[in-house]
Amino acid sequence: MESKKYIGMDVHQASISVAVRDDVGKLVMECIIETKAATVLEFIGGLRGNLWVAFEEGTSAAWLYDLLKPHVARVVVCDPRKNALLKAGNKNDRVDARKLSELLRAGLLTPVYHGDAGVRTLQELSRSYLTVTKDLTRVMNRLKAVYRSWAIPCAGQKVYSPRHRAGWLGVRPRIQTSGVVLPGGVKQSEPIMFHGQKLPAILPG
Repeated sequence: MESKKYIGMDVHQASISVAVRDDVGKLVMECIIETKAATVLEFIGGLRGNLWVAFEEGTSAAWLYDLLKPHVARVVVCDPRKNALLKAGNKNDRVDARKLSELLRAGLLTPVYHGDAGVRTLQELSRSYLTVTKDLTRVMNRLKAVYRSWAIPCAGQKVYSPRHRAGWLGVRPRIQTSGVVLPGGVKQSEPIMFHGQKLPAILPG
């Protein structure tokens, strides 16, 4: 019967601390490797047995999940906020890797969902759309605030349209001379408005 190995990885931008336990819980290996695809795969390729890997959710988690999934039996990405045992005791990279391997073997880690790359792409697009929408709303509110500060009614959407810009800039001569805020605000809003209009088209209805 093929033996299992439980691998805990404490992942950072430049390096990964690794702890490996066998199926009886004995710590059989510890090392530090570079956070590079070739280095990680070379390390995994040098291990024998049924490999289980665990690491915490973070900036590199999606990349590492996709990298390891075809080469090991199971990948567990865990949320440290939902695993109180990870917070107990001393905290350093070596200790964290040991804890991850130990908790993985004991089945005490709470995994977070990591779907395929298509799902994550959709999630990234959705987050980008929400960010652009917030930025667009902020710029539009600021633009109208300039007119309202001069007691000029500006209901509706025409105030945002490049086609009507000359008319709005000419509403009050002092607005043109005050210059920097209003014309700058109008120009700043254009790329945001463009993206705000285009993004929904690439998101599923």
